[in-house]
Amino acid sequence: MSGVNILFTHDAEDALSWGAELVNTMPGTVPGDTSSDTLTTVEDLRDFLAGQPWTGRFDRDEAELAAVRALRPRLRRFWESDEPQVVELVNAMLSEAGAVPRLVDHDGIGWHIHATPLEAPLAERMAVELAFAMVDVVRAGGLDRLRVCEGQDCDDVIVDLSKNRSRRYCDRGCAARAHTAAYRARKAART
Repeated sequence: MSGVNILFTHDAEDALSWGAELVNTMPGTVPGDTSSDTLTTVEDLRDFLAGQPWTGRFDRDEAELAAVRALRPRLRRFWESDEPQVVELVNAMLSEAGAVPRLVDHDGIGWHIHATPLEAPLAERMAVELAFAMVDVVRAGGLDRLRVCEGQDCDDVIVDLSKNRSRRYCDRGCAARAHTAAYRARKAART
């Protein structure tokens, strides 16, 4: 494994990535952010889950959609909280679900942890999976890798998995806008 940059376990990195994507389906709250809610229908939820390695129960109904939508603000707290608050949230999520960790290997993704029964509701499985990912983050001292985009009119969350901890912007074009604005400011200062 020498020369490989491993930050967190593969399942933790996957959970952090889809967790950020799920949080970012919420509408923005900062002034000027025009993003809208992109998780409003059962079809939106189906599309969000497509390509994800989820196993277990899927109800594909309005109640499941409502539960996943209601989970998003709670998950966002991982990006906005300090370590003691994150630990409290992780412990609460694991306790509420009665999480019992076990190692599993399915679908060719390697050994990883499941801590809820396959028949548990989707939102509960999501909460527990991200809570377990946060266990890795806290233990590795990596909370600084969870950030809010520095774009002027954006509040999307990001997971910085770069080697040098340099990611500052989301994938919605904020970096390009910031670089263009900085270029224009430098150009204006020269004239």
